[in-house]
Amino acid sequence: MARNRRGGRGTAAETVTRPVDGGLAELVPDRERPRAWTLLIDGAPQSHVDLDDPAHLSFEYQRRLGHVADLVAPAHQPLRVLHLGGGAFTLARYVAATRPRSTQQVVEVDAPLVQLVREQLPLDPQARIKVRSADARAGLAKLPDGWADLVIADVFGGARTPAHLTSAEFLTAVRRVLAPDGCYAANLADGPPLGHLRGQVATAASLFGHLALAADPTVLRGRRFGNAVLLASDRDLPVAELTRRIASDPHPGRVEHGRALRDFTGGAAVVTDADAKPSPPPPAGAFS
Repeated sequence: MARNRRGGRGTAAETVTRPVDGGLAELVPDRERPRAWTLLIDGAPQSHVDLDDPAHLSFEYQRRLGHVADLVAPAHQPLRVLHLGGGAFTLARYVAATRPRSTQQVVEVDAPLVQLVREQLPLDPQARIKVRSADARAGLAKLPDGWADLVIADVFGGARTPAHLTSAEFLTAVRRVLAPDGCYAANLADGPPLGHLRGQVATAASLFGHLALAADPTVLRGRRFGNAVLLASDRDLPVAELTRRIASDPHPGRVEHGRALRDFTGGAAVVTDADAKPSPPPPAGAFS
């Protein structure tokens, strides 16, 4: 099922709609960029992809994750990257464009969504990107110890992160797959009073030696619902350059680390499988 839309530069385009496991998927053409599309699931924006310019990142949180991918190793050095949650493979395309010869694996539980994206927004056949339809923790279990230089978690079902991907046991599995100097980056969503976000920071701090958190200042102050990017590693993080880049974005953000981040956590408890809950649902009108 599709409805007519107008694409960029006066070219006709259509919104592609198809039911997938996670709900109703829509690929909506970008009016300003001729071969760019936004993926929505049940009306919630998931990804934006520009097939002509895969290094273009439109969404705020994707730009912040892109900065992380830029800074975890010297420029142009190939990486081994694991993406938990596929969406439209935006970050995998970005890494392939900015770090040629990188080896990447995408784990996406929604097989019909993977099929839709492959059909409508095909990957560059030269990119070394393998896509597996599986649950994130099941996908982690199949990878060898120390395989990944970077693990990016961006997993949402019904606009919420599933409970079993919020726990210390989940992060223990991530840590096993990371190289000794590897980095973990997660897209998290929360709103006032930020209990979920504080718990996720506390959980990561129980397993990793160095953390940073990037978000819009109004989100960090608990004034509105929004996304935050959590970065964790056992090595020093490029906080100064990450802060500079995020402050210079079209929608500037702030980076918390060190004592300020410990204060932000406010004594939140570590989340375990036994007490894990999904991230909170977005409020009505959050995506309008």
